[in-house]
Amino acid sequence: MLSSVWADDSPRPDAPSAKQKKPDPDHGAKLWHVLNPRNLRLQSTAALVVDRYGNELYSKNADRAQPIASITKLMTAMVILDSPLPMRQELVITDEDRDLLRMTGSRLKPGATLTREQLIKLALMSSENRAASALARTFPAGRKRFIYLMNKKALSLGMRDTKFTDPTGLDVGNSSTPRDLYKLVQAAMRYPFIRKATTSRSAQVYPYLKKGHLRFGNTNRLLSSESWEISLSKTGYINEAGRCLVMQAQVSGQDLTIILLNSFGKLTPYGDSNRIRKWVENGVKNSSST
Repeated sequence: MLSSVWADDSPRPDAPSAKQKKPDPDHGAKLWHVLNPRNLRLQSTAALVVDRYGNELYSKNADRAQPIASITKLMTAMVILDSPLPMRQELVITDEDRDLLRMTGSRLKPGATLTREQLIKLALMSSENRAASALARTFPAGRKRFIYLMNKKALSLGMRDTKFTDPTGLDVGNSSTPRDLYKLVQAAMRYPFIRKATTSRSAQVYPYLKKGHLRFGNTNRLLSSESWEISLSKTGYINEAGRCLVMQAQVSGQDLTIILLNSFGKLTPYGDSNRIRKWVENGVKNSSST
């Protein structure tokens, strides 16, 4: 019997979320006018910061399409969750799920068996490529149909400058813009499963009979920081995309969507995230004193 990565017993992990407290629009408008984008210097090649009302607080090359690496897996998860497929069905990793493009490794060897639910979580939380590949491979009508549905959903969300070519993000053909990824994050926020999976710090699974557990961690180190309150996150990296990070986070009571693309230092997305946090904190402090 495979252990579940979720504590609840709900039949599907994508039930409607509870209503959130209605924000104060006056405070948001005041913050929008107080923040000065010139005071924020980010190292990421492209970036976008948007408040809960859709105000763009900061933008940098926001309409430039570029590779997005494993940010792709947010769309992979949504396509699966939109389907009627049973979440607790067991799926087996095969040789077809190995990465022959970049030869990345994985602790999920051929023969590893996990539920569809567990594979989605590992794909989101740990950016597990074989998990994402298996989800697409076992989809009705196969991988090609799955990728078609990824692009169809992107268009339905208004992501006109986005293209998906594989479910993992390893292919450089997966591309988007910061403004399109803002739409992706907003759509993903409507899935409680995705919010929970992307912000879980770790998960323990038993993919092999007669063997012990495997523990997987989250790829976003900011989740371990007391300075951050994060509702959704996804990291990504391939050489062509640089370091990528998208988040929905609360800073000084402000709900923000943060998109950071094409950073070329391992810590750059986290450094940029902290620069954004301090920038907003100072803006909130200034707006409260006026």
